[in-house]
Amino acid sequence: MEKVKEKKPTRIYIADTTEEIIEYFKQNENFEFVGSCADGVKVAEEVAALKPDVLIMEVMLSGLDGFAVLDKIRELKDKMPKVFFVSNLSHSGFVTKAIQSGASYFMVKPVSPENLESRIVEVLDNGKSQSENKQLDEKISNIFISIGIPAHIKGYQFLREAVKLAVEEPEIIGSITKKLYPTIAERFETSSSKVERGMRHAIEVAWNRGKIENINNIFGLKIYNRNEKPTNGELIALIADKMIMDG
Repeated sequence: MEKVKEKKPTRIYIADTTEEIIEYFKQNENFEFVGSCADGVKVAEEVAALKPDVLIMEVMLSGLDGFAVLDKIRELKDKMPKVFFVSNLSHSGFVTKAIQSGASYFMVKPVSPENLESRIVEVLDNGKSQSENKQLDEKISNIFISIGIPAHIKGYQFLREAVKLAVEEPEIIGSITKKLYPTIAERFETSSSKVERGMRHAIEVAWNRGKIENINNIFGLKIYNRNEKPTNGELIALIADKMIMDG
């Protein structure tokens, strides 16, 4: 039986002195509290060393202010934490500067720890979602290129969107004309019939290029030969199933 991976707690550092916030995250089992300090110089050093996932930070710190700290930790690039400013400073200029400098959120005190946690979860989940979508796009594009569907034709875009829909909602394959085509048509501001024709044309182009063996290699089975061309629904379902099985 495959072991289910335990979700790791989010590592959090707090550059603030608000005891209520510090104690809340210290005791919250969804978070791993890695440190706290209100000295900007030390905050920058400790964040670089500890590499937390999230940094909660007041703008007004001793030594270096929050914006200067943010400038320093931006050098961490892929190891940079998600930064949440919590401050008594409510001027719109501070909010704009914070977001333009790379902060994920700016909240004006008083802030309830529960509300702060909700914003953190929201931002982290959104980041994961974007990353997963990008990975899915790349995987689908690699398969399309391998089997000879050229990226410049409209059917390529229609098919890619269809595979993504089928990954999110596998049962949509059973309603290809009533639901899948109309959904894609709406997204691309076109008609269902044009979506269907565009997909069929993309598959015909791929088969005419003679890259049948590539699709058999990708799926590890001899599914098609030169004279067997899949329907739109068959190809979408096949690729979507592979995406789901590959995680």
